Amino acid sequence: MTTENVSVPGKNSPVRNAILGFQHLLAMYSGDILVPLLIGGALGFNAAQMTYLVSMDIFMCGVATLLQIRRTPITGIGLPVVLGCAVEYVAPLQSIGKNFGLGYMYGGIMVAGLFIIIIAKPFAHLRKYFPLVVTGSLITLIGFTLMPVAFQNIGGGDATAKAFGNPTHLFLGFFTALVIVVLNIWAKGFLKQISILIGILVGSVVAVLMGTVDFAAVGQAHWAQLPQFFYFGTPRFEWSSIATLILAALTCMIESTGVYFALGDITGRKLDDRDLEHGYRSEGIAAILGGLFNTFPYSTFSQNVGIVQLSGIKKLTPIYYSAFMLMILGLIPKFGAVATLIPSSVLGGAMLVMFGMVGAQGIKMLSKVELNNKNLLIIAVSIGFGLGVTTQPQLFQYLPATVQVIMSNGMVVGSFTAVILNILLNHTSLSKKVEEDI
Repeated sequence: MTTENVSVPGKNSPVRNAILGFQHLLAMYSGDILVPLLIGGALGFNAAQMTYLVSMDIFMCGVATLLQIRRTPITGIGLPVVLGCAVEYVAPLQSIGKNFGLGYMYGGIMVAGLFIIIIAKPFAHLRKYFPLVVTGSLITLIGFTLMPVAFQNIGGGDATAKAFGNPTHLFLGFFTALVIVVLNIWAKGFLKQISILIGILVGSVVAVLMGTVDFAAVGQAHWAQLPQFFYFGTPRFEWSSIATLILAALTCMIESTGVYFALGDITGRKLDDRDLEHGYRSEGIAAILGGLFNTFPYSTFSQNVGIVQLSGIKKLTPIYYSAFMLMILGLIPKFGAVATLIPSSVLGGAMLVMFGMVGAQGIKMLSKVELNNKNLLIIAVSIGFGLGVTTQPQLFQYLPATVQVIMSNGMVVGSFTAVILNILLNHTSLSKKVEEDI
């Protein structure tokens, strides 16, 4: 597939593209640092280890994004997509790290990456099993299942904290969302395109004026941190760890498929099997690099769909800027620490709009689907199952721990439900029986 409709870096104003890239960076930054904080905290990392983990994760997010947006003969889907560590990997990595050790965690990541590379081509040929009814349901589900994360951040980030939901947090969160909405209604041109960035910056400035921002993290951060192979230890291999991460990888591939098609729909680009194959293979290579540098596997960030939809910027140039900024921030923790000053409530306000736009994009995709009884059943059950599991994950508390990891994730459950129902209702003899019954 050629890339005639894809912009080339440097075609527009560098300042304009840098600002748009910075907007993408801020939108994904909280997700970039959230995963290492969750996993490092669960595994008892000290301050020095946590600093390396966060910095190198940010650096690798930039590398992984470059792999995806730069089209080569074997890699890169060439869409305005950013990559980070998916939340689907958090629980499996925590479990492996606690039960087996860090070496087995990174060994599993590398094997999962190799698995993605090997199945990239055959998985891409399965695209007939991912029609609009499946990908639209998945994108809708991604947006809506992430909404609790937005509201948790609006409340202050930690739902168990005594100050969770205090008036200051609520004001900053909803004020940030209001700024973004107002800009999208009344602003024009470039101001409208960077509404997310302006909302985050305005919300952060208000937070500083209210005295809720602590600058200590900047003073404590190092000036430089270089990537190192096997910083925490050499990879080791164990079958159950590998199997768990491969299953998580398959889930992320389904989610990535939905994101690819959502961005393809937004940018007006029709994707073929080769595009998908390139996209999957890039994620596999990124995962292997994550294992080598002792970080994480990397997948598409659905938050990016909301930004592309809101800003109307469908070109690759700002994503290049965003990727290089991430790499710089990863190498200079002192500068990267500045972004950590953004209050959780401000990020939550921005997420409220972004995740809502992701869900709305899914609904837009579903509006193009023939809403017969079979497709309505796929939409209803997959979205209902995914949302139900998200709100009540303790429903499966008596199942084995490995099964709980899968069943408590709404995106995982909803994705597989949509795929399986689509196969049963649209690709088997059962579909004919359903039509006869109707």
